[in-house]
Amino acid sequence: MSVDLEPVAPDAADFIAALEAEQLPTDDLTASDRSFFRFKRDGAIAGYGGIELYGRSMLVRSIVVLPQARGQGIGRLITKGLLEHAAAHGAMDAYLLTTSAADFFETVGFKRIQRDAAPPEILSTRQASSLCPSTAVLLMMPIPHNIQPSSRIPS
Repeated sequence: MSVDLEPVAPDAADFIAALEAEQLPTDDLTASDRSFFRFKRDGAIAGYGGIELYGRSMLVRSIVVLPQARGQGIGRLITKGLLEHAAAHGAMDAYLLTTSAADFFETVGFKRIQRDAAPPEILSTRQASSLCPSTAVLLMMPIPHNIQPSSRIPS
């Protein structure tokens, strides 16, 4: 199974509605260091995800699987697609903050870390410094060098 990804504008109504439905932040989407994607399976929108790139580090942002696509492995495919895109742009380590999905991300290879173990470029993001509560879990995963494409990735 695979998904196709396409860039999505940070102000796209469908993207913002999906984030708001899951109570994810929307007030910093237009910053220049962010890339967001719409993921499709068999031509139908299955979800969204985004990244922030900081040299060798990347921050996973705003993964949403639409209700009709849940339970089908789409979340894993979105995560993998984001990691592939980041790796293609030189990222070596992936980080994310979550208040509700730590268990899911651990099943795809992320490990919980203390906030002070993250590099300064991750800790200084709006996600880490103000948008996510201090109770959010920080997770990290080295991006595999041999990650195999499961989605079509724009350059």
